[in-house]
Amino acid sequence: MITKEATPVAPAPQAADPAPPRPKKHHRAWDEVPRWHIYLPLSIYLLFTLIPFYWILLFALRPSGSTSLVPWPMTFDHFEKVWTERSFGTYFENSVLVGVATLVMTTLVALAGGYALARFNFKVKRAFMLGLLCSQFVPGALLLVPLFEIFAELQMINSLTSVIIAETVFQLPLSIILISNFIKNVPYSLEEAAWVDGCNRFTAFRIVVLPLLRPGLIAVGSFAFVHSWNHFLFALMFLNNQDKQTIPVGLNTLMGADSVDLGALAAGGIIAAVPVVIVFAFIQKWLITGFSAGAVKG
Repeated sequence: MITKEATPVAPAPQAADPAPPRPKKHHRAWDEVPRWHIYLPLSIYLLFTLIPFYWILLFALRPSGSTSLVPWPMTFDHFEKVWTERSFGTYFENSVLVGVATLVMTTLVALAGGYALARFNFKVKRAFMLGLLCSQFVPGALLLVPLFEIFAELQMINSLTSVIIAETVFQLPLSIILISNFIKNVPYSLEEAAWVDGCNRFTAFRIVVLPLLRPGLIAVGSFAFVHSWNHFLFALMFLNNQDKQTIPVGLNTLMGADSVDLGALAAGGIIAAVPVVIVFAFIQKWLITGFSAGAVKG
């Protein structure tokens, strides 16, 4: 008897495994905070910040004797008065000279000192770093008498050079520490590779390291410029002639013993603030990068 072979039956397709459940998204605490809890404090802070600026702008642009809360009719007589009659043009030139010279000297010396601290080891390195840190706790007023005696012996009193040197010395400790930290973030192997290619130490530093330090140099230089631009004490003590004074001392001359010309004082304050605002507007991107002490991407 011939029997037919049974035809093999294909196994039934099995159902696909269910997809694993998606992990629940953890909401952070601040994601659940209502927006107005954030915007309201920021708006109040912004209001308290902008009111003084509007108030000084109001006094500078409205006519003398006016009590209007809107600077209209607008006048620039106060700016003309402080620029010509009060010698603010001379004060402005002196402040620019002091600020730029302090920026250049502080950056160059801090660059050399920071490189030495970052790349070389010597016996008193820790003590030197500790001394730099401790010097930041010394107020500038304590340096007036010894600096005045030194500058008097060198016949540098009533010279802008004395103010530039004093401002540079005051800014150097923190600047050296900052530049040293920036240089430490640059891999040492990059300099070694440049040496293998035939560069000496200075050339390797100029070609390889220096371009990577641009954010740090801008941060250090901007701090040196702004501090020297706004500093009042050194210019008051070391400069006697009116044609040698800087803007902070010039603002002080607008306040008399019996009366204060509020319009002229407000105009002088705006003249003093505008250059700093412009500088920070142009270097904002580099300044933020410098603050972050960004790591080098290799």
